[in-house]
Amino acid sequence: MAHRALRVITAAVLAAGVLTACTTEPAPTGTAGGAGKGSSDGKLVLGFAQVGAESGWRTANTTSVREAAEKAGITLKFSDAQQKQENQIKAIRTFIQQKVDVIAFSPVVESGWDTVLKEAKSAGIPVILTDRAVDSQDTSLYRTFLGSDFVKEGQEAGKWLLKEYEGTSEPVNVVELQGTTGSAPANDRKAGFAEVIKGQPKFKVVASQTGDFTRAKGKEVMQAFLKSHKDIDVLYAHNDDMALGAIQAIEEAGKKPGTDIKVISVDGIKDAFVAMQEKKINVVVECNPLLGDQLMELAKKVAAGESVPRRVEVKEGVFTQDQAAAALPGRQY
Repeated sequence: MAHRALRVITAAVLAAGVLTACTTEPAPTGTAGGAGKGSSDGKLVLGFAQVGAESGWRTANTTSVREAAEKAGITLKFSDAQQKQENQIKAIRTFIQQKVDVIAFSPVVESGWDTVLKEAKSAGIPVILTDRAVDSQDTSLYRTFLGSDFVKEGQEAGKWLLKEYEGTSEPVNVVELQGTTGSAPANDRKAGFAEVIKGQPKFKVVASQTGDFTRAKGKEVMQAFLKSHKDIDVLYAHNDDMALGAIQAIEEAGKKPGTDIKVISVDGIKDAFVAMQEKKINVVVECNPLLGDQLMELAKKVAAGESVPRRVEVKEGVFTQDQAAAALPGRQY
């Protein structure tokens, strides 16, 4: 998120449509979006392999993709990988067999994609990376990346910390809840944060462990942190769901989140803004999940053989407690 220039960076579980790993389901379609090889009605066909439904952010991301596909008249074949790389690889191979026009996916982890991406390239199917990056040295295996700068998000979190403790020489003990091990946002948000506080001896990351981007795991790991470290000043969470789980653990330990332990989080879901209003989270670095419309535009262009940028970023901000009340009504996720 030194910076990796080439690190180009679920649906809400509906009662009538819970998706299992590697199953595909066409989304409703409207006007034709292209001459799809995988569709008998001539519409452009997009195969989308989602990470899973681990967080409110991911749910919003999937909803955005589904709604945008319907609006754009694109047939969407959707797969929920349940946070397992093997499920995503299987889904991508299924899309190749179905001869879809374009494949898009948010990689569970960064490594281990070259073989299946070479299969897609050999089949003449362009690939779009969304939200997360891969670490392949062969950048011809995908056409573009759509998403956020995770390193920058980590940097923004670090900058807030520096400003918050500006003028004090007292030691500041930080615990870090990392995202899924090996994933681009976990790697990059950690790296960006570490880069900013490097050379500032008063800041010490006393514990750093994965919380898998989930609320339950965030609470579990924070409970362990609190038992092992009696003097925690700051929690840096790689996403809001882990932060919200950690807040429960902090409160159950008899401490006041946002005061006794300051909380820095990343994403910007509504629940996090509510927590900021309640003074339980101090700052949220936004990571915008609403990529659907941009993804459909890119899918149409790459299917038509048009040139697209190697990297397309989304606009994001940083929100503090004094901004939460005004911003909350406009949050779309």
